[in-house]
Amino acid sequence: MPTLRLERSGPLTVLRLDKARGNAIDPALIEDLQSAAAELAQDDGVRGVLLASAHPKLFCPGLDLVGLLELDRPAMANFMGHFAQAMWALYGLRKPVVAAVNGAAVAGGCILALTADERLLRRGSPIGLNEVKVGVPLPWSVAVLVRASLPASALAQVALLGNNFQDEGAVAVGLAHAVLEADGFEQACLQRLAEYAERDVRALGTTKAYLRAAALREMKSREASAIDGFLDGWFSDSTRERMRQTVAALSKRSS
Repeated sequence: MPTLRLERSGPLTVLRLDKARGNAIDPALIEDLQSAAAELAQDDGVRGVLLASAHPKLFCPGLDLVGLLELDRPAMANFMGHFAQAMWALYGLRKPVVAAVNGAAVAGGCILALTADERLLRRGSPIGLNEVKVGVPLPWSVAVLVRASLPASALAQVALLGNNFQDEGAVAVGLAHAVLEADGFEQACLQRLAEYAERDVRALGTTKAYLRAAALREMKSREASAIDGFLDGWFSDSTRERMRQTVAALSKRSS
């Protein structure tokens, strides 16, 4: 696939994000994530999935503002609908998923990590949801995902203040389950995934489906009807100015 790779090793498969601009999320990546999730769901030989990045010190920085700023409101609504579907597919995958967060995972990158059963964070890697700081609300399905994934005591810091966290601070708010050192990071993540893969496939998959069924139903029940709240924020003058400034800063940094 153009933006990611499926690397199979026995019963384990690495779903490796491998896209230009540091895995920034655009329509092509979303399409590939949906295809990959469907392929993994149908392959009985896959007993565990590691969500990882090909970039040495970057997991995913969120939405690809360079391209998405050009979309009009209907096109952006269509993109966000597909983004939600990809998230549902990953979150609903009836196989164990471990996220190997090897670098920055902010905004949409944090959302992808939250679909996993366990998030392992390389020391020094920032993770968080900064949407409110930018001026957009969390999309409906993301808000449900955050509420289902994090302790209630952490929701204000993570979702309302939009803070980023590192190391033990990320563990304290539930964005990560453990912090691992850089040396041997991905191998340690695979070893953790192998523990899940040793369990009975049917029992684990059915239990996971039960645990996530209510959240998935809630996500799907209002995603379409709630999209205007996100779009109103995305297309507000103040938000678009902040995003343009971000794109300009990125362009200057890369030149």
